[in-house]
Amino acid sequence: MTAVLPPTLVVGCGLIGTSVALGLRSHGIDVHLVDADPEHVRVAVARGAGVADPVSDPALVVVAVPPRATAEAVRAALRDWPDAVVTDVASIKGRILAAVKGDPGAERYVGGHPMAGSERSGPQAASGQLFEGRPWVLTPTNGSADASVRLVEEVAVMLGGVPITMDADAHDDAVALVSHVPQVVSSLTAARLLNAPTSHLALAGQGLRDVTRIAGSDPSLWQDILGGNATAVRDVLGAVRADLDVVLEALDAGRDLSAVLKSGREGAELLPGKHGGARPELVTVFVQVSDAPGELSRLFARVGGSGVNIEDLRIDHELGRPVGLVEIAVLAARAEHLVDVLTQDGWTAYR
Repeated sequence: MTAVLPPTLVVGCGLIGTSVALGLRSHGIDVHLVDADPEHVRVAVARGAGVADPVSDPALVVVAVPPRATAEAVRAALRDWPDAVVTDVASIKGRILAAVKGDPGAERYVGGHPMAGSERSGPQAASGQLFEGRPWVLTPTNGSADASVRLVEEVAVMLGGVPITMDADAHDDAVALVSHVPQVVSSLTAARLLNAPTSHLALAGQGLRDVTRIAGSDPSLWQDILGGNATAVRDVLGAVRADLDVVLEALDAGRDLSAVLKSGREGAELLPGKHGGARPELVTVFVQVSDAPGELSRLFARVGGSGVNIEDLRIDHELGRPVGLVEIAVLAARAEHLVDVLTQDGWTAYR
């Protein structure tokens, strides 16, 4: 791997920009930070993400500003630093490439989009490990210089990302399906709770929390994203609306809904496994755990000692009791063994 030459300038110190800066600093890269909000810079600097000193000759500029401002910020970076490779982290690519096309230095721009984030925002939520194992989309054009593409790809790998090269329009269609519409559906579901009686909310379980988790994301950021990718998002939402019409008509007529539910299950099974490729057959082992310090550590140590690998994990808390229900996904062939081991050790475990 060719070393990324310092210094690097990160424009925008929100969650993603500060996470990029923290990751680069962990590799010894000289990082300089700018943001329209001085407080964001102060927090990012305090967290060790870089310095706020001006830089005159960055080798790399990472634009991490809100999507509505990204195109102009990329154009300004190409203009102001004529020797720098410029990339960005915006979740919409088509309109940026359209804006940059034909500009002097456009061959030094390579669009980027790390598929990582959080419902939390700002530099205080950043992590240098945010991109570990996550897809990092690159959207070069036919005019992008090979050296520029290689540099951005190397940055993605350095930060733990998995580079995937896509056409900008294909990227925008893809994120509408796998990211933008799920955000809308999550927000709509959570909004149904606003006037719900407390007695109804008391019945909420992990399923509702799973569906509504990302509804806690920054509304202004998502307004920007949805508006910027409106056509692709509308296409997917139109298909969802057609499916909802089918469900409503079936409910009105008392017709069977098994085909709709089956198609949802089949779609969920198409999601790749944790390392990519087909998902292995997993079984969930349920374990009751006291809500007390050290109990989870003791459980994990015992699972590790049994020779069973934890493929996935979540915790559901039992209403009114100081007990949690830990759901451990393991390979199907190892589930019974794990239940036996934990039961023999006194845990309440079942599958």
